[in-house]
Amino acid sequence: MPAELLTIGQVAARSGVAPSALRYYESLGLIASTRTAGDRRRFRRAVLRRVAVIRAAQRVGLSLEQIGEAFSIVDPEAAPTKEQWGRMSARWRPVIDQRIADLERVREDLTSCIGCGCLSLQTCRLYNSDDVLAADGSGSRRLFPDEPDHQEHPA
Repeated sequence: MPAELLTIGQVAARSGVAPSALRYYESLGLIASTRTAGDRRRFRRAVLRRVAVIRAAQRVGLSLEQIGEAFSIVDPEAAPTKEQWGRMSARWRPVIDQRIADLERVREDLTSCIGCGCLSLQTCRLYNSDDVLAADGSGSRRLFPDEPDHQEHPA
């Protein structure tokens, strides 16, 4: 085995990521391996940097799909260059900024709720924030909540 190639066990040990997760990342195209004559995975050392980027992005709440989109500008067997990393992180910044704003809003709502004791599931800003479908009555209204509603609702 060439010195620059690592086994899946070595990558798992050095990255702290389970082999099953590494295989999953590979199935999504986030990392790449070569195969030995015995069909064993071998990874270039650059995979360690890619896995570190994946884990860091996941820690701030980015999905594997978002990570994959960002990695589309990088050779699957290479670590991102400084320039590529700059473009990737610039794409993630608005998503992270929105996540921070959402968390700050939740933090402020928690502060205002301490000791109120209302326990109201209809009016609680934490439990039922921005409920525009309440005017239609109780119960489920959407099968796919991320898709735009076909009816107009007041904000």
